[in-house]
Amino acid sequence: MDALADILQPHKELIGSIAAIVTIGQMFSGSFMCWDIYKQGSTRGVTIMPFIGGVVMSILNLKYGYILRDDTMILVNLVGLALNIIYVMIYFQYTSEKVKVWAQMGLAGALSAALIGYAQMEDPKLVENRFGLIITALMFYLIASPLFNLSEIIKNKSTEGMPFPIILSGTVVTFMWLLYGITLRNSFIVIQNIVAFVLCAVQLSLFVIYPSKPKEKSKAKKAKKID
Repeated sequence: MDALADILQPHKELIGSIAAIVTIGQMFSGSFMCWDIYKQGSTRGVTIMPFIGGVVMSILNLKYGYILRDDTMILVNLVGLALNIIYVMIYFQYTSEKVKVWAQMGLAGALSAALIGYAQMEDPKLVENRFGLIITALMFYLIASPLFNLSEIIKNKSTEGMPFPIILSGTVVTFMWLLYGITLRNSFIVIQNIVAFVLCAVQLSLFVIYPSKPKEKSKAKKAKKID
């Protein structure tokens, strides 16, 4: 990794800027989900977890950016936090399960506060590695969450319900942050994004294998048009 870091080091600012731009672009992918919610007038079939997870991860990565004193991470996660708060507000506006959403937001807030509190109290010499490990574990969980329904995807032979724009942009973003982590010689950022890139690539491959809609639904739609 050191040899590659030496090669990339002169381009650190450029790589960081590209990583920031594609990450902010990815954050707007949540707007596609919000558009679907608006069109159907409800949150039916759409989970709030990508938005709440986005809020939590933006808060934690913002703190990590301050620990690393990295302006790129700070800027990106400020934008991400603002966008994900907007997405949560839109979701809340259209959901019929407002009490459940309040509970989920409360849990997310408590988790964020507890982890930020831990980062404040931890030994400054240890906090970078330990806090980075916590963020890594949470990020893996969120990225891998669409795969929790892998058995259903295989059974139905359909990727319906999987957020293609988020997965596609996530593949690009994780690759750029992998390069940026190498230039920083930060093992946590590198490990995070190697695993995240593989997880995104696996999910992306499912769209090649299976259609986005079940064959039965496609046939039914065609039959309706013929009638």
